[in-house]
Amino acid sequence: MVSLATSASLQELVLTTADPDRELVERFGRGERGAFDQLVKRHQKGMYRIIRRYVRSDADAADVSQQAFVRAFKGLATFRGAASVRSWLYRIGINCALSWLRDHKREQPAEIADDALTALNPAPGQMLDREQAARLRTAIAKLPPKQKLVLELRVFDDLAFKEVAELAECSENTAKVNFHYAVKRLRELLGDEA
Repeated sequence: MVSLATSASLQELVLTTADPDRELVERFGRGERGAFDQLVKRHQKGMYRIIRRYVRSDADAADVSQQAFVRAFKGLATFRGAASVRSWLYRIGINCALSWLRDHKREQPAEIADDALTALNPAPGQMLDREQAARLRTAIAKLPPKQKLVLELRVFDDLAFKEVAELAECSENTAKVNFHYAVKRLRELLGDEA
């Protein structure tokens, strides 16, 4: 029979292993402000990339990223742990970007940057040239919003479907279905290039 202390230790180990940021949240909760700095260092590039897709300029994306981290700092003490820390941070970033768009009356998300398309590290001989990258960006822009979001989070941010589902505010199966239809639609739009 497993004692309650052992069971609690095992549960804590599973949570820490499943989410490497959980320890930083706990340290922050105990008053260690440097733990939040480590969270920022760990996630600032990913946060910026997600926000940059919504916000047109690099400067605005940097401002919105900073705003998102300020909100995260203020809310970290009340983090419930229902999602991974990364998903929670990215959701804050997406919400800040959407608020920024609403406040600035900019409804069109930014185009996917060329470096995001080439950052996927395709095999030699499969690099996208500028024309192919432009066609891919145009095709992705034609996807329905939920499919576009799921595709971008899965492909460009390399998130697991569970995290994609949390950020897209849908079930994991719905995220998988949206991804499937997004890929299918891209193949239709791109034809032989797909």
